[in-house]
Amino acid sequence: MSAPLFAVQDLRITFQPSDQAPVTAVDGIDFSIFPGETLGIVGESGSGKTLSALAIIGLLPESAVWEAKKMSFQAESSATPISLFPSSKLHAQLRGKSIGMVFQEPMTSLNPVMRCGDQIGEVIEEHLGIRGANRRKRVLEWLEKVKLDDPERIYRSYPHQISGGQKQRVMIALALCCEPALLIADEPTTALDVTVQRHILALLKSLQQELGTTIVFISHDLGVIAEVADRVIVMQKGKIVEENIVDQLFTSPQHPYTRALLACRPKMDAHLRRLPTIQDFIIAEGQSANKTTDEVLARLQKNTQPDNNPVEEKPLIHVNHLSTWFVNEKHWWGGSKSHVKAVDDVSFSIKKGKTTGLVGESGSGKTTLGRSILRLITPKSGSCLFAGEEVLAFSEAELLAYRKKAQIIFQDPYASLNPRLPIGLALMEPLRVHGLYTSERERREQVDQLLIQVGLEPAFFDRLPHEFSGGQRQRIGIARALAVRPELIVCDECVSALDVSVQAQVLNLLKDLQEIYGLTYLFISHDLSVVKFMSDDILIMQKGQLVEQGTADAIFQNPQTEYTKQLIFSIPGKNL
Repeated sequence: MSAPLFAVQDLRITFQPSDQAPVTAVDGIDFSIFPGETLGIVGESGSGKTLSALAIIGLLPESAVWEAKKMSFQAESSATPISLFPSSKLHAQLRGKSIGMVFQEPMTSLNPVMRCGDQIGEVIEEHLGIRGANRRKRVLEWLEKVKLDDPERIYRSYPHQISGGQKQRVMIALALCCEPALLIADEPTTALDVTVQRHILALLKSLQQELGTTIVFISHDLGVIAEVADRVIVMQKGKIVEENIVDQLFTSPQHPYTRALLACRPKMDAHLRRLPTIQDFIIAEGQSANKTTDEVLARLQKNTQPDNNPVEEKPLIHVNHLSTWFVNEKHWWGGSKSHVKAVDDVSFSIKKGKTTGLVGESGSGKTTLGRSILRLITPKSGSCLFAGEEVLAFSEAELLAYRKKAQIIFQDPYASLNPRLPIGLALMEPLRVHGLYTSERERREQVDQLLIQVGLEPAFFDRLPHEFSGGQRQRIGIARALAVRPELIVCDECVSALDVSVQAQVLNLLKDLQEIYGLTYLFISHDLSVVKFMSDDILIMQKGQLVEQGTADAIFQNPQTEYTKQLIFSIPGKNL
């Protein structure tokens, strides 16, 4: 094997809070990256995987203190590896030219007030010295290379004017335009639809083969890692707990944590009552060294025996020819010129006490449909009956009463919580609005019970949203939706940004609450494996229209449309 392109020995990263003991985020890890390979780094949030990558590129926050016995990079311009240490300024010279990085969230890493073409051009001019017309030509070549349609338009566009998939391609062009030897990709496909994700992964593979780039691919999604990596490092609590080539790690994982991460992913070929969690495996391993993944899954297996006394399932929601359009352009005198048909003549029913999954790519209209049902957006035409009552005809007073019966869990809990309002008061607010309970003391007691019910502590009452992890904030969002004891909850991409282990916990919680309270869910997601686990029935949406609907098993076992087949085909690691 050739010498490593990058190597680090005994990397330690700590943080020193002003009034607390030091926190060790990365605890003495060793790893190497070899030319031309793709190294996957897997772990939950807080495992240290992103901090390890930031140390490679020299972008650790100022509050971080790091040290290593060895950190070296084999630059093209040097016959011997360059030593990189905390006091070294060489990171800044390597960054962008020799080492590139694709960040998780392109909207926050792209400059919102610069056109996309100018941002790529700035890097090309800085590191390659190419200016003027040649710079513009090079930028357009890279926009074509990352398979962006209409490069001229993308060149002129600001980040907010293009889609998430297009922004991620711009980030890839930005990171690779100087043809660096090493590319670090930090969760580059986490929030993308499965089809867009598949295209981005294929693009990275193609560019790697063309340029000979070495890639460090960081992800919490083992399905994605299985698609792209040659070798995998598994991190837990700042340490490397397992390392192996990709095939062996997935077929014969040695560490219980690795087995747990693999099992937490919803299975396409299994019917489980609950998803396994990290705790299931740690407990199992502690009780018996002979416990296997199959034994854990068998305990969680869903009873699929037919019911001898089937109960007639009545629809709670019945949607008939519903359309929601948005004005795309207006004449200068104010009249509408054209419309975007976000929801276009849609009809379906949601059974009481059941979960209906709603699947589609970004822009398919699924979020607009969910909000139209709740009257958070006013539909243009059609009908939506809730327990036989026409939602679109509700007066303001009737609409307020309906909001008690029908709630929503938003995709981004941080954006949907008031950052200055303690979470306890945020949970008390809907109780006050709907006049529930007779005193503040009773409302406080109810909030305490809600926090316990979603796996949080009453002591968290006075904490602000930023003091919680992503999974905890999502539990707060669930508690807020649950506070008024609704009958229907619209779950809008409510687990899309969570680690697989935290995602499993939240999905299990939603299942438990449905069983306790008889809740009805409209579960919106672009992740088909999650939808299959959660749903009794599934709706497939494309360009504002329902193109297929049926039971979850029927949709996955015998998809009728090419679009549905493509969605299922694009699921990463579906055969794991």
